[in-house]
Amino acid sequence: MSALQDLLDRQGFVILDGGLATELERHGADLHDPLFSGKILLESPDLVERVNYDYFVAGADVGVTVSYQLTFPGLLEKGFSAAEAEAVMRESVAVTRRAAARVPRTGLLIAASVGPYGAYLHDGSEYRGDYRLSTSEFKEFHRPRLAILASCEPDVIAFESIPNVHEAEALGELMSEFPSLPAWLSFTCKDAVHISDGTAFRDAVAAVERFPQIAAVGLNCTAPRHVSNLLTLAATATKKPLVAYPNSGECFFPDSGIWGSTSELGIIEHAAADWFQCGARLIGGCCRTTPETIRAIRLAVARAALC
Repeated sequence: MSALQDLLDRQGFVILDGGLATELERHGADLHDPLFSGKILLESPDLVERVNYDYFVAGADVGVTVSYQLTFPGLLEKGFSAAEAEAVMRESVAVTRRAAARVPRTGLLIAASVGPYGAYLHDGSEYRGDYRLSTSEFKEFHRPRLAILASCEPDVIAFESIPNVHEAEALGELMSEFPSLPAWLSFTCKDAVHISDGTAFRDAVAAVERFPQIAAVGLNCTAPRHVSNLLTLAATATKKPLVAYPNSGECFFPDSGIWGSTSELGIIEHAAADWFQCGARLIGGCCRTTPETIRAIRLAVARAALC
């Protein structure tokens, strides 16, 4: 039994952490770089550790690594050797593990983040999913990074912000090469019915149902107002535990790197119990959420689990 499933069985829910990159930014980090939050790992690993630690202290059961946008092609383009790129990826897991070791609470998990191909493109594609690769090409892109992260023995792989259903299926197939490792897979959704590439969310969830190593499926970096309906749709397509960690509801403009519109953080804090009732068992936050958000989510979900 995986550590993730063991925690689910014992506790009935798992609280994920919140926005990592945007929390780094809130502490003064500059993310304007193709490596995104991976840039901060290179410049200030202590800050990454501090943010991971803050989320654990706030009540997160899972710390997600800063490897979302760390890829071999991306690091090689920045002048790193293959060996140096591998070392950076390993450090992303080590930093989160060091943060967990500082917390006087047992059972904390490490999730190694794997972002979509669109994140490497650094052109907003992760919010659109408008790229087309073959299954073998998706696997060739993701395999080297996944192999390094898997060798670091995280508790779970986090396939995050996946906007393209064909990429999701390729990732599900690729996991068979790492048979001892579970993963969760979360899609980005553009509304209450569709993932970012326009595929119906229910169909996207159904597409990964057949992969046994995908231990949980759901959504992240999606507006909170869409989450309940999306979870209701997902529950009709899968028997897996559902994942929900929305962003603040603000719009991100990748060309300028600016966030706009109105925050929905208050919705997250009050809706988390409803998401639990809709079948979400892995619940947290994404961009622009904070340790305070995670503290409120844990309280709401723990109360809901007792009902």
